[in-house]
Amino acid sequence: MSLLSRRTKIVATLGPVSSSEERIAALAEAGADLFRINFSHGLHSEHGARIAAVRAVEQSRGRPIGILADVQGPKLRVGLFEGGRAPLVPGDDFILDLDSAVGTSRRVQLPHPEIIQAATVGSFLLLDDGRLRLRVSKCFPDRLVTEIVTGGFLSDRKGVNVPDVVLPIPALTLKDRADLEFALQHGVDFIGLSFVQTPADVEEARSLIQGRAWIMTKVEKPQALDNLDAILRLSDAVMVARGDLGVELPPERVPLEQKRIVREARLLGLPVVVATQMLESMISAPAPTRAEASDVATAVFDGADAVMLSGETAVGQYPVEAVSIMKRIVAQVEADASWQALQKTTRPAPENSTSDAIAFAAQQVAETIGAAAIVAYTLSGRSAVRISRERPACPVLGIAGNVAAARRLSVAWGVQAMALDQSEPNETIEHVVESAVDMAKQAGVAGVGDLLVIVAGVPFGRAGTTNTLRVVKVGA
Repeated sequence: MSLLSRRTKIVATLGPVSSSEERIAALAEAGADLFRINFSHGLHSEHGARIAAVRAVEQSRGRPIGILADVQGPKLRVGLFEGGRAPLVPGDDFILDLDSAVGTSRRVQLPHPEIIQAATVGSFLLLDDGRLRLRVSKCFPDRLVTEIVTGGFLSDRKGVNVPDVVLPIPALTLKDRADLEFALQHGVDFIGLSFVQTPADVEEARSLIQGRAWIMTKVEKPQALDNLDAILRLSDAVMVARGDLGVELPPERVPLEQKRIVREARLLGLPVVVATQMLESMISAPAPTRAEASDVATAVFDGADAVMLSGETAVGQYPVEAVSIMKRIVAQVEADASWQALQKTTRPAPENSTSDAIAFAAQQVAETIGAAAIVAYTLSGRSAVRISRERPACPVLGIAGNVAAARRLSVAWGVQAMALDQSEPNETIEHVVESAVDMAKQAGVAGVGDLLVIVAGVPFGRAGTTNTLRVVKVGA
């Protein structure tokens, strides 16, 4: 099945079972549009080899493939225990302090003074992905006294989540900064930004990235939900990171927040990815559960630009099958009449700008005349993303000003990207029309006699100047 019959994109995470060029090629053939590299695990040498393998597959397939470098962010963990673990009994007191001595069932080191300083009486601390739950009863400069609400065994170096408090911790650690620079030097297309709490976290990352990649902000902290609009406006794309979000929020809130994030991102014209545990059972099983298939379908109905596989393709036994099944679920939903009707009823109103008006008009004209495709000339990729927001019934061919911009369109709903041959002259609208027709034929989105809607900016070669719409009939 080609991209033309599937608009929602698929992100596949690379890992130990999917690092070879052959396996990456198989994942791309199965339907993966964008590859995620998780910098929480592995060495720079391993990540560099994966990036090189993706670029080799891209070259052999002849179409742009995006790479997302997902940086780890701060990892808050307790210290060590005598014997490796200790039982925490509900109702007992438990102390978290700065002392490096091995822990017991009464206390353990919390080597994060920021948490001790920020917590207040009544704050909750969630340990080991939320399996254990503590409530702060007393605060001291060097320790927190807590009541064990939900007990169990707590082991060495288990994670700590603090859902009730904005922590004075930057989203980028020293490790993240080194990983970020490595990823940018190797030409990745997106930086996945973890642990975002405030708009300042995104601003800090943007000052470091300096336009070398798009920022995909991961919404995984309750504090980010309190600042959602401002955070989204500073981002280039967004990920609904349901793993950590599901730890820090009550589970009944996660589906509603997923819908809210997708809705607000689309209103702003930001590509949005729904991630985590979508086909989790396929880590060890050849087929998903019915609930997982429904989860993927729900994300597509909600309007996500892309859906993501994590452990399924990084460490699972059936990585290629997971991508293939996800593609089949997406295609089945998009063939449904109710999904098609929903795209029209949820279309956002255009904003008061020339580029917004042109994008809105392109969708309307294409639908009215039955165009085979909308061709968007885009130096940065943003005008193609803006047209994607309209969810047109026909394909969008994004002709980008360079291969880096074309790769960034790998996450945009319904957009097939191509990089412009810089040797071709495009100084006039006539040159653009001629080039658009040739590339639409080459991409297989239009044939002789078809109508194309062409969107471009004059003068050419300048970002943010989308102001021209043409309709042309494809000749022989």
